[in-house]
Amino acid sequence: MNRYPLLEIDRNVIRRNAGILLRECRKRGVEPFAVLKGFNAIPEIRDALLEAGYKTLASSRLPHLAAVKEAGLPVKTLGLRIPMLSEAADVVKLCDISLNSEIETMRALDRAAETAGVVHNVILMRDLGDLREGIFDSREFIETAVYIERELKNLRLYGIGTNLTCYGSVIPTAENLSLLSADAMKIEEVIGRELEVVSGGGTTSIPLMMSGGMPKKINNLRIGEANVVPCDFIEGGRCPIEGLSNRGLVLKAEIIEIGEKPTHPIGKLGTNCFGSYVHYEDRGVRRRALLAIGAFDIGDAYKLIPDDAGIKILGASSDHMIIDIQESAESYRLGDIAAFTLRYQAMLFSTENPFVEKRFMS
Repeated sequence: MNRYPLLEIDRNVIRRNAGILLRECRKRGVEPFAVLKGFNAIPEIRDALLEAGYKTLASSRLPHLAAVKEAGLPVKTLGLRIPMLSEAADVVKLCDISLNSEIETMRALDRAAETAGVVHNVILMRDLGDLREGIFDSREFIETAVYIERELKNLRLYGIGTNLTCYGSVIPTAENLSLLSADAMKIEEVIGRELEVVSGGGTTSIPLMMSGGMPKKINNLRIGEANVVPCDFIEGGRCPIEGLSNRGLVLKAEIIEIGEKPTHPIGKLGTNCFGSYVHYEDRGVRRRALLAIGAFDIGDAYKLIPDDAGIKILGASSDHMIIDIQESAESYRLGDIAAFTLRYQAMLFSTENPFVEKRFMS
């Protein structure tokens, strides 16, 4: 008997997604890295990406990369988050490559690499306007790259990169990525060699690549979301490449209450359980269901995509989710199951939560 909430994980779908993405990237001169963080590095999903052909695995969480090392997998590891000073020794030990922006941190990595007797690879990050990590000024960026090359003897300037969309919602374009490409050429001219990697962002850069607008110097993307939930990041829930499927993860939850109720709360309104003021649309009395799942399990309930097009998500508290089923063609009853595919945040929460049962379909 199944336990709910239940996350069904289809490795065949994820492996096929990854294979399609690898093929399309490599056709265009891009060698992508696979990001593990979004699905919390579940080994069965991680290994499906390896079977598809990824050569480098990346995460912002060092324990994910420690597990890769402990498993003896024949891949490189990339630390995705700018290292903390306090973890320099661990970064050098667990990451073959790390993303960096702070000179002081890189000096700490240089000392840690010397102690460990290794040369550590760094990708220097440039901020093109999304305003998360990276050096904002182009001149400072180039000077820092040259400093790494000439002064930090236990570090190797492996490449440069940027991040877009994650904080500032800035869309990757030919214009902003051309700035990174131009910086790469200036750095290569000064240091007298080519950079191994010029990383043009992550999953959200795929549409630009597919349209042919990616600057030629960009030869890497850091792809996580698109391997597992590819129908999330384009408006309207469309997948960016034919053949990709969102069915690699399907979340199922049980109905614990069902009936007709008003759609607008009754009484004086304040904040909800999360301290937020919510606008409620008064649509009269409608049929609705309560599911045994909530923000504790999935984060924002609106990051789920109902399999049943007649379901409308109304919201959730920490342990309950409310759906409108008035327009559904299904005759739902107590104990029935509602199924959803996931957007990124729901994947992040549900794959980590131990109270969400996991079942592997292949």
